[in-house]
Amino acid sequence: MSTQIPPGTIVVGVDGSEHAERAVRWAARQAGLEGRALDLLHSVEPVLLRDTAWLDTQGIDHATLVRALHEASEAALGHAQEVALSEAPDLQVRSHLVERDARDALIEASTSAHLVVVGSRGRGPMTTLVLGSVSASVARHAHGPVVVCRPHARTPESACVLVGADGTAASVPVIEFAFRHASLRGVPLRVLHCFFDAAAASRPGLVDAAEVSAYEDLRLLLAESVAGLAEKFPDVAFDLQLGRGLVDECLLGQAPAAELVVVGRTEAHGWARFLSASCALAVLERASTTVAVVPESAIHITRERTPS
Repeated sequence: MSTQIPPGTIVVGVDGSEHAERAVRWAARQAGLEGRALDLLHSVEPVLLRDTAWLDTQGIDHATLVRALHEASEAALGHAQEVALSEAPDLQVRSHLVERDARDALIEASTSAHLVVVGSRGRGPMTTLVLGSVSASVARHAHGPVVVCRPHARTPESACVLVGADGTAASVPVIEFAFRHASLRGVPLRVLHCFFDAAAASRPGLVDAAEVSAYEDLRLLLAESVAGLAEKFPDVAFDLQLGRGLVDECLLGQAPAAELVVVGRTEAHGWARFLSASCALAVLERASTTVAVVPESAIHITRERTPS
């Protein structure tokens, strides 16, 4: 069982939970689509191995407990490998068992991984759909794109990829990620730019055709941001939409029709980083489909706008 993860692979966190199995299935299909290897990563918390030695004084053999933890971890990895190969039989799959915090292990793996995939919750005591601490931490701090596989009720007839875009150069990596995944899946792409104005409180949602002329500057900005990518991915049918209201509310309003929602995460510091991370986590927390969080290349703060 390897502990070294080669660069350029798809890494998925494994813990034996239902949510992790969903992530393994998604990651295996994605690895098959992209022709990449899949690396399964399972973490045994060091505190469980180190700080339970006191059990010896209670008549419980610490060494036996540690051995049982490793056996359970290997069983979880073995099951995950079977699940992955059932989705993509020709896939190259490697297993990794590490003795460190799962968040740290996955964030470190993101420095060289093509993509990191996690479930929305692990085996913790909470059994609700609330986003887990590992998923939230990895999505917030990873060095590359992170996909969080949420439970969803998408219908095949309405499948698409949805991406939030601000029309700036910083969002190009986010939009390109969405174009590439729409191309791989053979589904249409919806590019949504959200803004906030005086009418947002009373009339939130998509801007209809009758109102578009009042927001021509935003529409042109959005069109310019995707022009080069439309040429790079000529097979992707896409449409541009303007949404009035908070970014997470606009995206979540369209998310049920998407098999993948793509959001950006700024590499800024201070309040800009806080606001961006809060937006991405709000989408992750409430989405009913799979969400990809892609680091942006520059500072971005949602603008306010007064219609002309």
